[in-house]
Amino acid sequence: MTSTGTQRHSGAIAIALSFLWPGLGQAYQRRYRSALIYAIPIVLVAAYVALGLAQRGIQDMALELFDSSFSQTVLVLGILLGAWRLLSMVEAWWFARRSGSNAALAAGILVALGVVVVGVHGYVGYVSWAFYDAGNQIFVGGSAGGDLFPDASTDPFTDPSADPSGEPTIESPSAPGASPGEGAARTSSRITILLIGIDKTPTRTHSLTDTLLVLSVDPGARTGAMISIPRDVGRVPLYFGGTYTGKINSLLSYAQRHASAFPDGSTTALAKEIGYLVGVPVGYYAAVDLAGFVKLVDLVGGVTVDNPRDINDPVYGGWTDGRPIGFHLTAGRHTLDAQQALAFARSRMGAGDSDFSRARRQQLLLLALQKKMTSPDMLPRLPSILSAAGDAVKTNFPASRLSEMLDLAGQVDQGAISRVVLGPEYS
Repeated sequence: MTSTGTQRHSGAIAIALSFLWPGLGQAYQRRYRSALIYAIPIVLVAAYVALGLAQRGIQDMALELFDSSFSQTVLVLGILLGAWRLLSMVEAWWFARRSGSNAALAAGILVALGVVVVGVHGYVGYVSWAFYDAGNQIFVGGSAGGDLFPDASTDPFTDPSADPSGEPTIESPSAPGASPGEGAARTSSRITILLIGIDKTPTRTHSLTDTLLVLSVDPGARTGAMISIPRDVGRVPLYFGGTYTGKINSLLSYAQRHASAFPDGSTTALAKEIGYLVGVPVGYYAAVDLAGFVKLVDLVGGVTVDNPRDINDPVYGGWTDGRPIGFHLTAGRHTLDAQQALAFARSRMGAGDSDFSRARRQQLLLLALQKKMTSPDMLPRLPSILSAAGDAVKTNFPASRLSEMLDLAGQVDQGAISRVVLGPEYS
């Protein structure tokens, strides 16, 4: 036995303890000053996390990762803590190896646990980067108000319902008219968001906003409303005067190509127009590319909906995986895969179906996806879901208010959400 006494302290145990908590291995070796040096930084970080969890909860802290500065901090901190942990383990091994006791075992433990440290902290960094990247792509603020979908501004577009040239126009008003929303109740306490579904297909050379849905929530009353605007609403009075001669689902593309007439930007202009029509100011928008929506549904493993009535659409041809023409779904509860969910949202040619019945199904689908994505079962798939969401979703809703909105969503029962589809009077 050596005079240093290091033989009494197993190197393997010291390494394992420092793996569990930097500094523990040094304390086991009775080197208390080194133990404090390695332990204090971890204690400070752990105290910060514990305080944050106590004050805000795990959901709020997770949502804060959408803030790029916070996610970057977590990314760097995760790397530094991983390196610090490895340093503590290596230092404990280096001190213990002088005894020569079980040196091979200690080295093996060091390598094995080192791989675990790299894997764990690498995964934390991967998730942090996924939040950072998704946050930068999804939360565009006002910067994307003019051109969320650039392909729509350059591709050819025709609308047979417009003038003979095929291009919709803006007619100047012959006389001042009342706003469609004039006299409507307005309250700043409501949170109102326009949900825009951008539909692109292989047979279409442009993008159309075939889904226009206003979601308005009253935080005080814990109630909400979903209002779907049919895509074929035409000849609408514009919020700045005049009449748009095309259909409402082409306004985004038109505004992109005629930026001088829409200085607010195409997406902001569409949000203002919808708010003008329904009589409720629309402060935010969230645009979803339906192709990206398919990927999201696929990643969450499908969605479950209660289909209110049979769907028999013999001409639906929106499949992208080679399925035969037609979409059929009986009334009742169904778990839909990604392609079926898209058909559920798109189909409108079945017996008794129309844009109005399709809009109601889109509302059901939105609620079903929201429920699935907030399930704890989705945590392991989080990075992939974030990546898909970054490609599919753009919004000017502040990332800082996400926690508030999700808390509110949890407090508003689905039965307290009125679902309305504007009917023929508007089309």
